[in-house]
Amino acid sequence: MSIAVDFRLRSLTLAVSLAFAGTCSAAGPTGQAAAPGAAPTPAASAASGPAASAAAKPADPSAPKPFADVIKDAKQQDGFVPVWRKDDKVWLEVPAALLNQPLMFTANISQSVGERGLYASQMGPAWMVEFRRVGNNIQLLARNTEFRPGADAASRQTVQQAFSDSLLASAPVASAAHPDRKSVLVDASFLLADLMGYSTRLEAAFRLPYNLDKGNSSFEAARTDADITALTTRLHFNTARLPAPPLAPSPVPVPPPPRTVPDARSFFVGVVYSFAKLPEQPMAARLADPRLGHFTEDFVDFSGDLKPNQRVHFVKRWRLEKKDPAAALSEPVKPITYWLDRNIPVRYRAAVTAGITEWNKAFEKIGYKNAVVAQQQADDADFDNMDANHASIRWFVGADVGFAIGPSKADPRSGEIMDADIGMSDVFSRGARRLIVEEGTATGQAGTQSHHQHDAHCDYAAEASREMHFAMDVLEARGELDPESPEAEAFVNAVIKDTIMHEVGHTLGLKHNFKASTTITREQLRDQAFTVANGISGSVMDYNAYNLPLRGEKAGGTPNNTTLGAYDYWAIEYAYKPLAPQDEAAELKKIAGRSTEPALAYADDADAEGGPTGSIDPLANRFDLGDDPLAWQQKRLQLSRELWQRVQARGTKLGDDPLRARRVLASGFRQLRNLPEMVAKYVGGMVTVRDLPGTTGRAAYQPVSSARQREALAFLTSGLFASDSFDFRPEFLTSLSPDYLEWERARPVSVPDLVVGLQTPALDRLLSAGTAQRVLELPNYLPSAQRKGVLTLDEVYATLQKSVWSELDGGREISPLRRALQREHLKRVQALLVRAAPGMPADASSLLRWHATRLAADLKRASGAAGLSVDSRAHIAESLSSLNEALRASMIRS
Repeated sequence: MSIAVDFRLRSLTLAVSLAFAGTCSAAGPTGQAAAPGAAPTPAASAASGPAASAAAKPADPSAPKPFADVIKDAKQQDGFVPVWRKDDKVWLEVPAALLNQPLMFTANISQSVGERGLYASQMGPAWMVEFRRVGNNIQLLARNTEFRPGADAASRQTVQQAFSDSLLASAPVASAAHPDRKSVLVDASFLLADLMGYSTRLEAAFRLPYNLDKGNSSFEAARTDADITALTTRLHFNTARLPAPPLAPSPVPVPPPPRTVPDARSFFVGVVYSFAKLPEQPMAARLADPRLGHFTEDFVDFSGDLKPNQRVHFVKRWRLEKKDPAAALSEPVKPITYWLDRNIPVRYRAAVTAGITEWNKAFEKIGYKNAVVAQQQADDADFDNMDANHASIRWFVGADVGFAIGPSKADPRSGEIMDADIGMSDVFSRGARRLIVEEGTATGQAGTQSHHQHDAHCDYAAEASREMHFAMDVLEARGELDPESPEAEAFVNAVIKDTIMHEVGHTLGLKHNFKASTTITREQLRDQAFTVANGISGSVMDYNAYNLPLRGEKAGGTPNNTTLGAYDYWAIEYAYKPLAPQDEAAELKKIAGRSTEPALAYADDADAEGGPTGSIDPLANRFDLGDDPLAWQQKRLQLSRELWQRVQARGTKLGDDPLRARRVLASGFRQLRNLPEMVAKYVGGMVTVRDLPGTTGRAAYQPVSSARQREALAFLTSGLFASDSFDFRPEFLTSLSPDYLEWERARPVSVPDLVVGLQTPALDRLLSAGTAQRVLELPNYLPSAQRKGVLTLDEVYATLQKSVWSELDGGREISPLRRALQREHLKRVQALLVRAAPGMPADASSLLRWHATRLAADLKRASGAAGLSVDSRAHIAESLSSLNEALRASMIRS
């Protein structure tokens, strides 16, 4: 019944609808049919007009609202990308002309946690981006600049298909187009997101899953002008809960949660986002040359298939143009301006400024006057120099921090540097020595950024600060410097100037030069007039040690760098010298061709570090001084010994800081941290030369003489491996108290641990596969006449073993320090006997077994020696047993 009624009702409704439709469409106001072709009545005309269409097609509810409706009562900040603000709402007005056009987008850290590498005043990532509209969404697209096509359409299409861009963010269009400007509004809250992946860095530091909490994140400020739009955000990161500590210690150390915030589950990170205009006409690019060091913009060029190497390297440099191109010396149209942040302590600002403007000496040599300018940010300035158009020097602090960093951001199309922000931690205050808690380790270096991305991170400030404190400790122990005197303050300011020169050099585009120190002779280092005029190194881009005299040696040159070196002038000339386009290639070739001059020796981080197998060039080092790095390391050991002797003789006095003696002990060990590697790499070492093929005829690899290799081995055996190099009085060690006001207190100092920490890198280097291969192959690099008397691998292993186990000859007592060294040597020999190290030559494995067999015989013979302590007899018995087990074991071959 209900179904039949429903059907009849539907039929009736349909009939009425059809009748009504027919009447309206075919009849006039009286209901009579209109004649064919007759003009419609006014009522009919009105019904068929726009109003009728609107009634027939209701407005799309998803269509953006009118521009004026969205920004009603909002305040505008006009500029490159205009900003509109109303209460807590922020919109970006994206101009139509900006769509699909390249611009620079940067993210810099203005506030952070303050520990484990997560600090304020740090430059973040930068991308060349474009706004792209897709339907009713605006995408922020990071353009792929790593792979570049040629000018033809086929090449562009091929590269575009092969390599993808990246989507950084997207947001719905918030308004219809402006009726005049044709721009649209976008809700800026897409910036309240983890665009730079900071949560990954947080997880790496604390091993906790921190997430961005958009609901409690906000915008703090916005600034815009014709070239930039910058927005400062306050991003909230949190985690729901902290895990309970393990019941038993984990075999893999687990970092603790953040200790610098009130609640480790929640903290804020400040990020300054900038949209910056790129030059309409890219700067003319300048090709890099490997004979000297500049940071580069690198990409793969698919414009042709004739080049054997498609990689292209543009020098990163600022755009400099003379106001008067015809003048020999002219001011630039736009100088390179560095803003001193208002948080730099007033007492250090003069030193910072001096470090910046010192570079004008190099620019004057190539025709620029006042090319580099320092400006002080006013206390009431309305801009944040973390934005993308203020190069800056910023002073920051942290709970465990100790470094400076000098990164820059460049236009990928040309290498033109657009922005740079030097961050310097507060490591030069005398109280910074409190960061060094015990046993030669600095808490500030655990978990810091990985250096370097070498074009960004730089340890120089931290290391220079430690060098400074060591020098002050030595001079104070000699009675030549009062830490509270004006002379000490001048000393600190000189180090700050040195460090700022170094970091500004990075932001001008210069890489490290770790061979520059070898261009100054030891005699010149003792000449005050020479070091004042030329510095103590060939470049401020080296990590330069302090020029301290030995005890009883007459003081001579300045203790640290005060001016640019010859290499610095050369590197600036190559990057910035004005050259006519038609002459540029020939002129650059001529400039780079000066690389054969001794004063212009160059080696970068890769030369000093050497990758997995270690550096092979004994002249490429950090924190050496003078033309003989081996002699410098011998001098450095003498200085540390002197410091230890003086601090032990001084004893403790009323009013001393409880940690003073402990810091001085650690300072002496810290100065030796590079000694084992730098000395051991003489063995099998090769001096490298950066000539281009066919330019000079010099050998690219020049083997270290056998005499120098033997001298390095002798220094290790007589200095580093000798017990009397590290002799401390019991009353001194028992006086090294902790700070009892702290809950987490230092343990008693373990001198054996400190000494073994120095000795094991030397053992690792001498027993490595890389050293074995180079020593075995070294004769191949020498003419037949020079192969007589060459250092052999058999001699290396025999010398090392004899020095480490010298007490076995004659059955002498073995001290605890020597027993520790012998265990470390035996541990490495055992490992090499039972498992072949990757890359270890077969001849090296044979020699290791040969000498291990002889060591076993020596141990067996010494085990019967009379008069030995129980400790020595037990050590010999245990060593013999362990070595025999390794000799009997089957080799596990990789």
